[in-house]
Amino acid sequence: MSGSYSTQNTDEGCEKVKHIESQTRLSSSTNSMESDENKVRGNWTGRFDFLLSCIGYAVGLGNIWRFPYLCYRNGGGAFLIPYLTFLILCGMPLVFLEMSYGQFANLSPITVWKMSPFFKGIGYGMVIISGMVCIYYNIILTWTLYYLFNSFRSVLPWGNCNNDWNDERCALRGEQNTSNATNINVSVLSNTTTTVYRHLESSTIATNVSTMIGNASAKVLKQTPSEQYWQKNVLQLTSGIEEMGELRLELSLCLLLAWVVVFMCLAKGVKSSGKVVYVTATFPYLVLIILVVRGVTLPGSANGIYHYLVPKWEKLGQFKVWGEAATQIFYSVGAAWGGLITMASYNKFNNNVLRDAIVIPIINCGTSIFAGLAIFSIIGFMAHETGVDFDKVVNQGPGLIFVVYPEAITKLPISPLWAVLFFLMIFTLGLDSQVTIT
Repeated sequence: MSGSYSTQNTDEGCEKVKHIESQTRLSSSTNSMESDENKVRGNWTGRFDFLLSCIGYAVGLGNIWRFPYLCYRNGGGAFLIPYLTFLILCGMPLVFLEMSYGQFANLSPITVWKMSPFFKGIGYGMVIISGMVCIYYNIILTWTLYYLFNSFRSVLPWGNCNNDWNDERCALRGEQNTSNATNINVSVLSNTTTTVYRHLESSTIATNVSTMIGNASAKVLKQTPSEQYWQKNVLQLTSGIEEMGELRLELSLCLLLAWVVVFMCLAKGVKSSGKVVYVTATFPYLVLIILVVRGVTLPGSANGIYHYLVPKWEKLGQFKVWGEAATQIFYSVGAAWGGLITMASYNKFNNNVLRDAIVIPIINCGTSIFAGLAIFSIIGFMAHETGVDFDKVVNQGPGLIFVVYPEAITKLPISPLWAVLFFLMIFTLGLDSQVTIT
């Protein structure tokens, strides 16, 4: 009897514990909802959710593939003068403006214009532009995933010319010898020249024929393995828009995966996306620090940083330099896209938005400058290793992160590790912006 009685008490005790745990979870969830000022749309769980989300939104691919090149092209360190000037005069005020009325109204970029219906078209314009950018931005994430998955190899596929997609034009950067096909062509042309010499008595005609053949052989353009991997394997470029090409199953699956990841981040609104940014907004900085430390220790890195930061003061007299600085600020802080209004609308009414409007643009611009050190130190190293002029190596846009930088990574020891870190960083940078735009 005593044994059965104790067993019954144990079962009752377990049921009570389970009931208490379920009530605790329910009450914590209820308290979270009750703590929200906006019962319909909800609020950020914590202040850092909003701050990191804004940083992740502002710090994107442009900080990596656009700003360093603009700085190099527009006067190096001198470019920072117009850049920081427009940050203070335009960037911070616009960020403060959008965050202020987003936080005050707690409404989306379209409905927030109830305060002035005449300008409601601005809200529709923001949504349309963000929708268009959302589509191509996810394509960039698709390419990044494709490169990331192919980085898990002992030998990176874009590091040599021994692949199925390589042709006779493939050659390592700095390689002086022509390809076999070019040698064959030159040999055939040389034999033809000899025959022509035998039948032509005019030395002028023979000289012209020789010059034409020499120019023809010189026009055989070479491509690096990374260029051919990008154009002939990843993109599989066709001759024109009239030739559509085939459906790429690998890229289609990567595109599907990219959309699934975005959906998972947004499954519970700001409650889920606010937690994701603790990883996606901080991980790129960890990788950037690692790349900078590794980059500055490589031979030739000083030359790359020199080209990046040494000021050319005469450039400040050019209107184009100031125009590109202003354009970069508008693009970088994400003003007039609707993202800042959307994120600020989930703030509590008394949040210190002025502090956030100052901190976020400063972190964004500091990241751009710091990222340039990681990019140009590695590019300087590649120029040193290949013996090619620095001006012929540096690039911007997709060509930088999908051609030049991957090629530089192949020159490093344990190159697959650096490739995985780099493309993980690119993916998380793009994911933050994509989640907000979506």
